[in-house]
Amino acid sequence: CYATSQPPALACATLKSLQLLRTEHWRREHLMRLIQQFRRGAEQIGLQLMDSFTPIQPIMIGDASRALRLSQLLRERGLLVTAIRPPTVPAGSARLRVTLSAAHSEADVQLLLNTLEQCYPLLDASHSSEPVHA
Repeated sequence: CYATSQPPALACATLKSLQLLRTEHWRREHLMRLIQQFRRGAEQIGLQLMDSFTPIQPIMIGDASRALRLSQLLRERGLLVTAIRPPTVPAGSARLRVTLSAAHSEADVQLLLNTLEQCYPLLDASHSSEPVHA
């Protein structure tokens, strides 16, 4: 069955989202603090961030296999941070896509930063000739 109209539930969810945007400014303010916390922490541990002041925070890795490996290391530790690689991005510009939301806490962001600090050095230590598959 093919339908061109949006389901009523989607319209209801959209209206609720707009209502929250108008009335719950604290969510946006909280999210902005999390973005600042993440960017400061990532800079302190030497990660190369791309220019983004949105909830999507790309960490430039470069090599696609390294990006996949870091994503895998984070996943093994309970964190979902996806690798974005060619053909989605140009060759040599693979990255991790950190997506923050108002549902995250400062402790969540600190856990991510601590785990990145632990895992990033493992990229060179554990780099093998075997391909990593997503």
